[in-house]
Amino acid sequence: MHPLDNPVWAALTGPQRAVAERVGSVARYLPGVSPFGAFAEPPGPDDWRAMERLVGPGAVAIVTGHTGHPPDGWALEYDGQGIQLTAAHLLAGTADVAANRPDIDVVPLGAAEADEMVALVQLTRPGPFSPRTFELGGYVGVRHEGVLVAMAGQRFRPEGWCEISAVATHPDHRRQGLGEHVVRMVAAGIAARGETAFLHTAADNTNAIRLYEAMGFTLRRRVRFVAARAPGDATGIPPPTLPPARG
Repeated sequence: MHPLDNPVWAALTGPQRAVAERVGSVARYLPGVSPFGAFAEPPGPDDWRAMERLVGPGAVAIVTGHTGHPPDGWALEYDGQGIQLTAAHLLAGTADVAANRPDIDVVPLGAAEADEMVALVQLTRPGPFSPRTFELGGYVGVRHEGVLVAMAGQRFRPEGWCEISAVATHPDHRRQGLGEHVVRMVAAGIAARGETAFLHTAADNTNAIRLYEAMGFTLRRRVRFVAARAPGDATGIPPPTLPPARG
């Protein structure tokens, strides 16, 4: 199986083992890092019970790759189609990307900016983002008058690959090329490590797909994302940021 056919499992059992919890053929990111989990194979009831033990009562698990259907007791919160694109042809270096837009000052983002990143994602809803997601690395952003208005970073890292994620631009600052620029900067950093960038977006997000293809991303496959809440009391567990319902 190609690592991008089940990218979360490939990441959690490979380069990102340090931020993973695993029970047999089931794994997930550490709490607060990401709500994503994964199954090694198409899941059966025992696998979902193992996922329930990992995430805890009332918590949400988001899966792609091998998804199956959550069994009785789990509450289905999201079931959507997406596409996966790869960036084998985006080979420009960071300095070259920066030189193309000298008017945009891209800055690194980390722990000090975590609350701002969460707020921007909650406003724009590009997909799941947790308070510790920045720990996965490579997050950069653009500020306007001190306010974070655009960002992107790195999430799943199967061997030889790295996903660009949390591509977000404040509604008041769109159509300025900020999102494209931060994506190119992140992709350049990934290429500099000898890895290939890839990303996901909703299958009906035609504007984003058109932009990514114009940048040089190519369609690899269609994917499914499922978010389900485990049985039990969810008191005190904040819901993850899910993609917007489209259509």
